[in-house]
Amino acid sequence: MEIRKVTFNDDFAAIGSIYAESWKFAYRGIVPQAYLDQLTNRRWMNALNENRYDAFILLDNGQYIGTSSICPARDKDMAGWGEIISLYLLPEYFGKGYAALLLDYVVSALQKEGFQSIYLWALEENARARRFYEKQGFRWNGDTMEAVIGGKSLTEVRYIKKL
Repeated sequence: MEIRKVTFNDDFAAIGSIYAESWKFAYRGIVPQAYLDQLTNRRWMNALNENRYDAFILLDNGQYIGTSSICPARDKDMAGWGEIISLYLLPEYFGKGYAALLLDYVVSALQKEGFQSIYLWALEENARARRFYEKQGFRWNGDTMEAVIGGKSLTEVRYIKKL
C-alpha cells in the first residue's frame, strides 16, 4: 500500500478512470444515468494536467485504486480552512478500509500545511458517503449549496472537522 502525491509521471488515464468508475457506482440513482453513462477518464485527466490542487494517489501493489485532491478553501466564507475537494476509490475497493487510509493521509497533509479546520462537500442523497465521513469524525454544519449535474439540481452538504 502506498499513498503519495501525484506527479507528471503518473498514469493520468488510470487516475481519471478511478473518478469515472467511482462516480458511476456511487452516484447511481442520484445523478441522471445518461450523464453517468457518458463519463470517461478524460474529464479528470484535464484537471490533473492543470495541476491546480494537490492530488494524491493510493496504490495497491502498483495498481491505482484511489485518489484525493485538497487545497486551501475555495469558498470565500471559509477563508483559512483547508478543503478536501475529492476522495474516490475504484468501486471494488469500497467498504474495505482503503478510503479511511486515504482520508487520514490527506487530513494529515492539510494539517501539515497549517490548517486547523477542514471541510468537504458531499451530495445530500449520498447516504453511504455521509455515513463514512461521520464515522471519520466529520459533522454536517448545516450549510448547503445547489449543484446542477447532468441537468438535475442536487443539494450538497458541508462537512467540517476541527484538527
